[in-house]
Amino acid sequence: MDAKALAGLVGRLTLEEKVALLTGEDFWSLRAVPEIGLRKISLSDGPAGVRGTTWDERDPSLLFPNPTALAATWDPGQVRRAGVLMGAQARDKSVAWHLAPNVNLHRSPLGGRHFECYSEDPVLTATVAAAFVDGVQSAGVASTVKHFIGNESETERMTYDAEIDETTLREVYLPPFEAAVRAGAWSVMAAYNSVDGVTMTDNEALIAGVLKDGYGFDGVVVSDWFATRSAAASANAGLDVVMPGPGPQGPWGEALVAAVGKGEVAESVIDDKVLRLLRLADRTGSLDGSDPLPAVSTPDDAAAQLRDIAARAMVVLRNEAFAGEPLLPLNPHSVSRVAVIGPNAKHLTAQGGGSAHVNPAYVISPLTGLTEAFGPTVTVEYAEGVVTQRLLPPLTPETATDPDTGQPGMRVDFIDPAGDVLGSEVRQTSRFVFMGGLPVRTAGIRVRADVVLGEAGNHQFSVSGIGVFRLVIGDNAPMKITLSPTAGADLTEGLVRPPEHRVEIEMDPGTVRLETVVQVDPDLPVAMFGLHHGRPEPGEEELFAAAVAAAHAADVAIVVVGTTDEVESEGSDRTDLRLPGRQDELVAAVAQANPRTIVVVNAGAPVEMPWRALTPAVLWAWFPGQEGGHAVADAVTGAVEPGGRLPTTFPKTAADAPVLSTRPVDGKIVYAEGAMFGYRGYEKAEIVPAYPFGHGLGYTTWEYEDMTAAPTPAGDIELAVRVRNTGGRIGREVVQVYLAGEGDCPQRLIGFGSTFAAPNEIATVPITIPARVLARWDAEQGRWYVRGGVRELIAARSAWDARLRTRVEVAGS
Repeated sequence: MDAKALAGLVGRLTLEEKVALLTGEDFWSLRAVPEIGLRKISLSDGPAGVRGTTWDERDPSLLFPNPTALAATWDPGQVRRAGVLMGAQARDKSVAWHLAPNVNLHRSPLGGRHFECYSEDPVLTATVAAAFVDGVQSAGVASTVKHFIGNESETERMTYDAEIDETTLREVYLPPFEAAVRAGAWSVMAAYNSVDGVTMTDNEALIAGVLKDGYGFDGVVVSDWFATRSAAASANAGLDVVMPGPGPQGPWGEALVAAVGKGEVAESVIDDKVLRLLRLADRTGSLDGSDPLPAVSTPDDAAAQLRDIAARAMVVLRNEAFAGEPLLPLNPHSVSRVAVIGPNAKHLTAQGGGSAHVNPAYVISPLTGLTEAFGPTVTVEYAEGVVTQRLLPPLTPETATDPDTGQPGMRVDFIDPAGDVLGSEVRQTSRFVFMGGLPVRTAGIRVRADVVLGEAGNHQFSVSGIGVFRLVIGDNAPMKITLSPTAGADLTEGLVRPPEHRVEIEMDPGTVRLETVVQVDPDLPVAMFGLHHGRPEPGEEELFAAAVAAAHAADVAIVVVGTTDEVESEGSDRTDLRLPGRQDELVAAVAQANPRTIVVVNAGAPVEMPWRALTPAVLWAWFPGQEGGHAVADAVTGAVEPGGRLPTTFPKTAADAPVLSTRPVDGKIVYAEGAMFGYRGYEKAEIVPAYPFGHGLGYTTWEYEDMTAAPTPAGDIELAVRVRNTGGRIGREVVQVYLAGEGDCPQRLIGFGSTFAAPNEIATVPITIPARVLARWDAEQGRWYVRGGVRELIAARSAWDARLRTRVEVAGS
């Protein structure tokens, strides 16, 4: 629909109708206006998949490898492939507006949403973000680039002020947003935090000035949920849509209508917002008269694609020779007994915590994937070794039945203030999230289940969440339990790190009735809580000893360690880089018991690996999504080359990180390091990391033979890098190009490309370096410039592994 037609629709609305369009109708949608042909527009998180408008295991979604894993492919084609799949999922779920990608940078390895972001480098982030946006929007689904801007920390994230100088902002933190907008993104999300003293939803200089006027952004700027704090200021700053709504937190509605009436906001400002919203509706097929959307749906091979992407994203950090050959890949026919060890081997952390969470139909564990890969002729013994989960396990349909019907699952009743049942449903998990959608007048939610106890001993039961609970266990007296949030906790605490109250009871085998009721605030119908059961387990020392014994008896030990979705989560930053529990001790003990030990690390962000020199092979698996166990097996056995490269630097210890703290001081985070974080910060400080940015061994070896570079009339640089596969397997090489450092300015990534080659095959990798990437920001003149002269370019395998150098004459501007 052309601009004139869209403007005509705006003109048919009253001021009140226009303002009503600019606030969510509920938690996840914008209202329909049938009179102008506008249908309801549904929004959904997030970067790891498309959850949809409910947090419900009965409506499962594809669970993708986490965004950092996608960036680790260093392959825009693979990232676009993931975006296309997500767009198809969104269409199948009637979601028109997708809240991803997250392009904030890895400033500190402690950042809680590190796993949800792409990289520490703006060029890599910009490249993969543009590919993701293009993939999602090819399905007619709006992609939302977030969180604009300075949102690299989770501590006090709703209130802190990011102090960032203009040059750093322009050269480092804004380029990913600019690239995504120039790739055609239809939406951008304004963050909770402030930048240089102005909260982002009120930040006219950055929203209206840089984003809309500077980049020519014609899409919708939507607030993060509950982020908007004003009416007139945010409207004039360029914010277009406030989410969620309606409710007591909403700052627009009548207040914005009144602001227009008082002359604080021009009605033309409101008209521009509605025009942008209708443009998004037109692009997503949500408006009568829109062009037909492409016919897309989730393909039958979606799971196979997720498996392939996850395996290709994995990074071989270490692969030393054992008996003359690298331990990886491991030939399944070369062993008869394998010990699979570690908490994450059976309980894979497939995703991080927070709003990025989706409910997959299943998750394949590494234990399952490896057992299938080795086949029936190989004995696979599992030993957990250590326990890292804080909460007790939720109830499952395998052991819990609905008391009313006897069918697998848990009975959930919605109770009114008088105690009458307003509605009822059967659920398949006992961790619940309700963000709206509760029956009117719901005052409590009751969960009932008959739980099979398979063995005698000390059974543990618990409730988790925030609120007032009534818990009944069998014939025991009811218990009233109050769980309160931690002082100063983020509003997501009930979702990602809920308090828990446990009860331990000695019980015989049989069936026990569990019942809990949690009170619901009628003014804010949001509830997040859980009901849990833990069966009798061996003691800590017994678990540890069993793992070491299994490793000693095996031909090879595969230890799967990692973090959890509480350790890496929205709403809080990490406090250190250590693996939780006794996992470091476990790896060291297993490696001592069996020198043929492979360690698979299941984490979305860097961890310290004090044992890395004790084991010949280390494979970094990220949060690999629902097919993660199959992907781990494919990577370990070499069915797929784990050809990923690190998109962020891994320090030896947390203290080595150029920027570590994520905590505001007096409400402020000062980005005093400028661009000197990540690999540039390590180089400047002359600190050698455990594994540098861009590192990844793959399963073959490469020789760099030649590099040529030539400028174009447009000021770009055309490079050609010739490489030879000197190993014994076909493989993929990622050629990274850095601009050599000058003075006190370290090198920086300016481009990359990749190729496949068979053993002894030569391949030439063409790479174009846009003039814009070479440019620097002149804060005094407020413009970009390119310093002319001879510049040195480096072709490298990582930021610390330069292979070829050449010099090229660059035209100044």
